[in-house]
Amino acid sequence: MSKHARISPEEAADRLAIREVVEAYAHCADRRDAKGQMALFTADTHFVVFMNAKDPKPSMDLHSRDALAPVFADLNKYDATTHFVGQSTIFTLASDRATGEAYCLAHHVTVDGEKRRLMVASLRYNDTFVKTDGAWLFAERQLYVDWIDERALS
Repeated sequence: MSKHARISPEEAADRLAIREVVEAYAHCADRRDAKGQMALFTADTHFVVFMNAKDPKPSMDLHSRDALAPVFADLNKYDATTHFVGQSTIFTLASDRATGEAYCLAHHVTVDGEKRRLMVASLRYNDTFVKTDGAWLFAERQLYVDWIDERALS
């Protein structure tokens, strides 16, 4: 078991607030709250998607909060989603800037007549956060798709 150094109440509060931003992202995605999801990002955010984590060339490279709208609206094609956030690690934390990584299993259900399908994607996010007016936001989010599994549902 690793030893942990004591942290200040302020650092503990920042760590919790950052985790809440990560969880709010998943919550908003599953509730189709694109405006709420976009509000978690800085206006000049950088959002990069790697649909194949082994390919260094991004599938999508966006440079503003407004550019996120069609990405989040794309979730509407699913009948239901569940984004289960697993471990998250903060690598660096200063008074107004932090970096970290979060894992997520994203479940996407599609319905076509009586046919139902499930797509599960294993996602990793490399994040840069900034604290603005006392609130933590994503300044950059890099989404890596490690694997995808698709199957019929009964």
